[in-house]
Order: sequence, then C-alpha cells, then structure tokens
Amino acid sequence: MTVHQIITEHVQAAVDSLYQAALPSVELQSTRKEFEGDITVVIFPMLRVVKGNPVQIGEAIGAYLVDAVPAVSAYNVVKGFLNLVISDSYYLDFFAGIKEQAQYGYVAPTPDAKAMMVEYSSPNTNKPLHLGHIRNNLLGYAVAEIIKASGQKVYKTQIINDRGIHICKSMLAWQRFGNGETPESTGLKGDKLVGNYYVKFDQEYKKEIETLIAAGKTADEAKKEAPILLEAQEMLRKWEAGDQDIVSLWKQMNGWVYDGFEQTYTALGVDFDSYYYESNTYLLGKDNVQEGLDKGVFYKKEDGSVWCDLTEEGLDEKIVLRSDGTAVYMTQDIGTAIQRVKDNPDVGGMIYTVGNEQDYHFKVLFFILQKLGYDWSSYLHHLSYGMVDLPSGKMKSREGTVVDADDLIAEMANTAGEISKELGKLDGYTEAEKTAVFNTIGLGALKYYILKVDPKKRILFNPEESVDFQGNTGPFIQYTYARIQAILRKATIDLAPAVTNITLDAREKELIKQLEQYPATIQQAAKELSPAIIANYTYDLVKAYNSFFQNVSIFGADTDTEQLFRVQLSNVVGRTIKSAFRLLGIDVPERM
Repeated sequence: MTVHQIITEHVQAAVDSLYQAALPSVELQSTRKEFEGDITVVIFPMLRVVKGNPVQIGEAIGAYLVDAVPAVSAYNVVKGFLNLVISDSYYLDFFAGIKEQAQYGYVAPTPDAKAMMVEYSSPNTNKPLHLGHIRNNLLGYAVAEIIKASGQKVYKTQIINDRGIHICKSMLAWQRFGNGETPESTGLKGDKLVGNYYVKFDQEYKKEIETLIAAGKTADEAKKEAPILLEAQEMLRKWEAGDQDIVSLWKQMNGWVYDGFEQTYTALGVDFDSYYYESNTYLLGKDNVQEGLDKGVFYKKEDGSVWCDLTEEGLDEKIVLRSDGTAVYMTQDIGTAIQRVKDNPDVGGMIYTVGNEQDYHFKVLFFILQKLGYDWSSYLHHLSYGMVDLPSGKMKSREGTVVDADDLIAEMANTAGEISKELGKLDGYTEAEKTAVFNTIGLGALKYYILKVDPKKRILFNPEESVDFQGNTGPFIQYTYARIQAILRKATIDLAPAVTNITLDAREKELIKQLEQYPATIQQAAKELSPAIIANYTYDLVKAYNSFFQNVSIFGADTDTEQLFRVQLSNVVGRTIKSAFRLLGIDVPERM
C-alpha cells in the first residue's frame, strides 16, 4: 500500500470518527514547495459532507492522522489545505523494500487471467513501411508491453493486407518493366523493390490518362478506362479465380515483401506472436452474417443486401453483405475478431492500433459484435492515433514521397553520431562501439519523441530536435542512465545493507516519492492505453535525479552510511529508468 493509499484510508476513517460522515473520496496533491509538507489533503471537497470551517476541519483531521498514522510526523493547515509531513523512516522503509526488486512495478499475471490481444502494424504488401507505420508499431508494441507489465497476458498480432488491387498494381508493373529483377539481383530489400513498382504503376497510369484525355475522353472516363488499370483489375479477378501463374507471382512478390518487413521489425525492435493474412481472412464473417440475421441483429433489403441498423446508437445503417453476396471490410473484420478468439480461447479483449481516420469504422464494428452477443466484445478498444507530419509536409505512397522507415532509422543513427561528435560524448570509443551507441541513441530518440506524445495528438516530427541531449528527449534520459552506471562502476562498495538511520535530503525524499509512484503509473498507462504516461513519468524521474546529482554529493557524503544510501538510490533510479524504457521498447547504453 502506498503512502497515498494509507492517507486516503485514514482521512476517511478520521471523518467517520470525528464527524460521523462517510467521505466517498479524498483529494490529495503534492505539497507546494513554499510550504512544509509532502502530501496535501484538500479540505474544500469535504464540505459537501462535513459542515464547518475548513481550517478547523483540517486541524482536527491533522491531529487525528499524527496519532493514527506512524508515517505522518507533523502537519500544518494553510486555509483549506492540510499539509502532511511524511517521516523519513517511512521513505527509508519503503526504499529498503524495493531496492532488491529486479522487476519492481511489474505485476505477474494470475494463472486464470484473460489475455488481451493487441493488433498493430498491419501493412499493405505493395510498399515498404514508412513513418506512419513507425508510430503505429511503436504504439502497439509499447501498449502491449505495458499491459503485460500491469499483470495481464498479452498476444501481439497483425493482419497483413496481402490481396487486392494494390498488390496487383505492383505485380503488373513488375511484369511489364521488371526484366526479371529480384531483391538478390538488385541488392534491394524486397519491400522496397515491390514498392518501386507500385510507384512505377502510378507513373504509367498517369501517362495513359493524359493520352486518353488528349484523345477526347473526360478525366473520369480516362481514369476508369486506362488500359493498365483495366489489366490490373483483370489480374485481380484471375487471382480470385485461383489462376496458377498469377497466384505464383503473387506468392513470390509477397515473399519478398515479408522478408523486407521482418528486417525492418528487427531494426525497430518490435515483434509479434501471430500473423493473420487478408488472403486467408477476406471470406470470414459471411457465416456470421447469417447468425446476425437469425438473431435479428441484421436485416435484408429487397435487393438481397444485408445491413445493421445502428441509428439508435447514434450511428447509421451499415452494410455487411452486398446484394451479390460478396463481403465488405466490416464483414471481414467481424469474422477475423471471432476467429482470433477461436484460435486463442483465453482472449478476453482486443486492442486495434489504427489511425484516427478509422474511428467510425471501429465504433460500428464494436457495436455489431456486442449486438451479436460475444462477451469479450465489451473489452474491445480502438487505440486511435494522429498522423505524423514532417516539416516538408504530408507523405504520398503512390508518388514515392513517403519517409521510408529503414531510411529514417539510419538517418536517426547518423544524426545521433553527428551531435555526439560535436559534444565530444564518445571520445575514446572504438568505431564499433560508436556505431552501437549511435544506433541506440538514434532509435531511442525516435521512439521517445513519438511515444511521449498522447496517441490521439498529431505529431510534427523533427529528427534533429528529437536527438537533443537536453530537455524532454530520449538521449537526455539515456545520458542520465549512463551517468548512473558510471557512478556504480566507481562505487566499490557492497550495496546490500539496508539503511534506516539517516536524515533524508529533500531531493532524496523527492526521488523516493517518484519511485513509489512507478507501479501506479504502469497501471494508469495500461488503463489509458498511453505510453506517453510512462515516457513523461521517466522524464520527471530523471529531472528529479539530476537535481539530486547536482546538489547532493554522493562520494563526498559526510558518512559512509549516507554514501551507501546515495549509491543505492542511484542504482534503483537507474533500474527504474531501464525498466520504464523497456516498456517503451527503448534500450539504454551502459556508457555514453
């Protein structure tokens, strides 16, 4: 139980004892720096159930707490605020209890706990991963790790969009213009090679449109009648009919893309427990349409199309099956969700990491699954996120103006190297050591810059700004961790003994307060599906540590006991930084 929980419980007991009233909640905040105290109880909200002068109420509750709670050593009242001084002994006892916990803050799942499935990435197989995919992957991976740390079993998954007109466009362009080239013959990653032909298709398509317009066609007619588009549509029909040659080419080119994706995932540091492919799932859901008709969830129109009426839920009517019996994306998503639970019976909910342009789609999907009566449908979440922009503007895949994920990862390492050299951070390192650290710093800068922002907000990503060694950045936090490791290497003492008999400096106490909040921070981040909560907690912890480091001498301490405690405190802060960054998928360097 944290000191905040202890205070809350005893304030409620005090109100019950002193005023015979039930206090449903207690408002606590950190004591302002100009007043003595650690935790402040706000009295004003209590006036709804306790009548009287807020100063007198504060005095009465303060006296009660000093007698009833050993952790409270003193109090003072300023207007309607009861400031409580928490004893050094409480913080020292708390610290002694966590300093040996390797997984402090993490909760082990119970054997019968339901699992959460987190879907992220879910790319198309006609192009490489880009900056938008990076935000998606980083968010999905971090949310999965945070939920896992909060005590829930997690499955990481993705659905790969490997069918449709988009991949046929790349296939057709490769047939026409590729001259049989392969990733091996060109030295290109497979996803980049295929992406180049997606761009090539668009270029040729535009040429044909211009030719048709010059021949007297309208723009709309030209777009529909361009021969290369008609040929791609015919290729898609052949694929759906199982044409052996088309399917063989499709498998070959998708295989190139999968290999390229895996290289990017490895470089980015994300992973998956399972993969679903649209080519296997696009027919799923049609059986569930009949189930919905039988239950009265869906209805059929005169033309044979099937719909779900969600007007009572504030939405509209949604088609789930066309009049010709073919499925729509909603049908497929319904079937895929149900299939995932069949494949993993312990799944109790799902999180879809998808951009905010799909907000409406997921509202409809979740309502339909609830109406169909699946108990896990109450635990479906859309991890909606904003777009990532660059100073140069938006990205366009067809025109080849996207920011390639691999190129950005390499650029971040290069930027980290340039800034590190300017600052003289890595003097004496071998070239191999420098390369490793540059990669760690660059990738950490990229991940932190994206994850520190609330997922719902749009991001303007500036690579150079993200690699700043000052301020709320990944490198600043990584540098603090490396500084702590240098302290630990210098300290040749046994860190095991518990320290219980020193007077804490205010900055030492502040650090322990921050450490105490780490488990609750993990739980909050898991509940809100927000890695930003972890990122900004880590920044606050690092700021508190740097204040301590700059104002409290570690190796110049007055006593050996004080020195021991300060090294121990540094060690636990370092472990917590590493732990928090691990949840974000960020590595920390031992030297920097």
